[in-house]
Amino acid sequence: MWEAKWNAFIKTFIESEGYIRVLTGLKNTALIAVIGLLIGIVIGTLIAIAAVTPKYKVAPRIFDGIGKVYVGFFRGTPMVVQLLLTYYVLLPLLGIKIDSLMVCIIVFGMNSGAYVSEIMRSGIQSVDGGQLEAARAVGLPYGTSMIKVVIPQAIKNILPTLGNEFITLIKETSVVSFVGALDLYTAFSYIGSNNYEFMVPYLVMAAIYLTLILVVTLLVRILERRMKKSDRRH
Repeated sequence: MWEAKWNAFIKTFIESEGYIRVLTGLKNTALIAVIGLLIGIVIGTLIAIAAVTPKYKVAPRIFDGIGKVYVGFFRGTPMVVQLLLTYYVLLPLLGIKIDSLMVCIIVFGMNSGAYVSEIMRSGIQSVDGGQLEAARAVGLPYGTSMIKVVIPQAIKNILPTLGNEFITLIKETSVVSFVGALDLYTAFSYIGSNNYEFMVPYLVMAAIYLTLILVVTLLVRILERRMKKSDRRH
């Protein structure tokens, strides 16, 4: 039984050029997760800064309020709902045509920004308040002090959590097929549907996802160790 299933998988994977779809799906999965996380870090950092900024003036209160609404929406709705609303509702209403892959990258980035904002806020609050006061004492503006002094130290503290967010994004890319984007899940579903044998394709797909997660986990641990060594030197 297993031999027949493997032969059917190999036939579709190689002879029917299923490997091309798998490679494209792997590339798209990586692009969505990596660029999505980078967008999320930028958005999340801005929201976190607005959250911890003293509310003496009107502008910080407004930005903080906008950030809370943003976080509430993206944390309160599933990723697939956000994709469907953006691709099938928002973009058509605005008359905008964007490639499905780009839509996935944008939505994943905005979703990640909501979660990273909470991660970054806790990271900023974990940094000794004297660091910000010292930077302000030497004449640095508040924004510059946050970006050059506080944020780098906060990132060191939250690196493992950012790694977990990256892993979550990789796993959640399996929903991009709802808007017609090609990812690993779509590629292996295509292979399975060609011969109605889904067992082997899905096992291989699971092995690839697991390998990706293990590689990311290892890289995060290596980076974390190097940062700790750097701290000890100083």
